[in-house]
Amino acid sequence: MSGTTTTSAAHAPVPAEPRGASAIGVRRTVIGLLLAVLGFACVAWQPAFSILILLIATGCLYEFAGLSARKGAQLEVPVAMAATWAYVALTHFGLIHRYEGILLGATVVVALGVAAFTADSGYFARSAYTLLGVLYVGKLITYFIAIRALHDGIVWTSWIIVIIAFTDIFAMLIGSAIGRHQLTRLSPKKTVEGALGGFAAALVAGAAIVFVPWVHVAWWQGLIVAAITSIAAQAGDLVESALKRDAKVKDAGSLIAGHGGVLDRFDSYLFGGIAFYFALYLIGVISQYRWDNS
Repeated sequence: MSGTTTTSAAHAPVPAEPRGASAIGVRRTVIGLLLAVLGFACVAWQPAFSILILLIATGCLYEFAGLSARKGAQLEVPVAMAATWAYVALTHFGLIHRYEGILLGATVVVALGVAAFTADSGYFARSAYTLLGVLYVGKLITYFIAIRALHDGIVWTSWIIVIIAFTDIFAMLIGSAIGRHQLTRLSPKKTVEGALGGFAAALVAGAAIVFVPWVHVAWWQGLIVAAITSIAAQAGDLVESALKRDAKVKDAGSLIAGHGGVLDRFDSYLFGGIAFYFALYLIGVISQYRWDNS
């Protein structure tokens, strides 16, 4: 396909949404806010937050396994689930930097062994998809536990939730209201206007960190953190859209009304967490020692 054709397709006008779209958007926003409130409540007590992350990771991995199965390469779900739970536990107790290599190596070996005894073919694919699921869900989601474990972890964790929530909510609201230009064919309803609106809202949330003076983060540093996190969050959303498109499904699941599945709701958080952690290192909040051992 020529470059001209690709460009015109990427910026083609987005068809007008049906009347029910606004009601769906409101329901989606309300549910998103309720989930954010639950998240904030759990942030206050670190063990509760780690349990919440464990539940989210379990749901995400289960739905990822479903997407994988539709493509014909199934995960070794018990192996992937055990490894993901181990990621959560090791990160919660501050041991992941010591045992992560062993955990990933064991995941590959056990997945190959289980596949060899339970499947007739596709051993490499099953073990590869198992490892991918553990890294995509298990590793990425546990950056939130690492963020919560930082000094002033309640502030940092609340901040990242607000940044990503603002990105998601305002991208949807602005895209629904004035979106005209399609962002990508991976997700036809996402618009350039929505993406820019979500990014701008995230910048506002980022600069607002100046109202928490004891963390000593300047407004311009807040903008850097928010920009990196918002871009990564939107990239995470698009990556999950690509996985669903490849599996030929609209949603990864149906557990959360108005949002689809758990993976549909938290896809942006998977990429946003590691980006936020890196951004905190970039502005000097996280020390070199902690970064080297994360």
